[in-house]
Amino acid sequence: MRFSSSAPRTVVAAGALVALQGLVGLGFAVLLLIRGLSGDSELGGNVFGEAAYFAVLAAGVLACGGGLVLGKHWGRSPAIVLQLLLLGIAWYAIGPSDRPEIGVPVALVCVVVLVLLSRSTTTQWAQGDQDEPRS
Repeated sequence: MRFSSSAPRTVVAAGALVALQGLVGLGFAVLLLIRGLSGDSELGGNVFGEAAYFAVLAAGVLACGGGLVLGKHWGRSPAIVLQLLLLGIAWYAIGPSDRPEIGVPVALVCVVVLVLLSRSTTTQWAQGDQDEPRS
């Protein structure tokens, strides 16, 4: 199946990475739900509410990624804000939480997405300066 989008490849690649982040978030929500249904006593609190919260957030991230893949201009700004927020979370995971095995991959993906969304072809596309789609 051949996919055709009016967006440059940088936008489509960034959208795919953002959509992947959304899928990981949905997976996390499902794992929380499974642990809550198993009766795990160490979780405490309202695990189902937390799972629902993460599912809603992940669905929003997935929508931004899908919008970018489809060449929708509205997906760029929320994706940039999301990456900046995730960079802060990655920094916290690397430093104070002492979990670099989680923080470093998250930070690398965020930096790659930010670079892709900041390329000149992407900004030209976002501003509507581009007459023909570039590869």
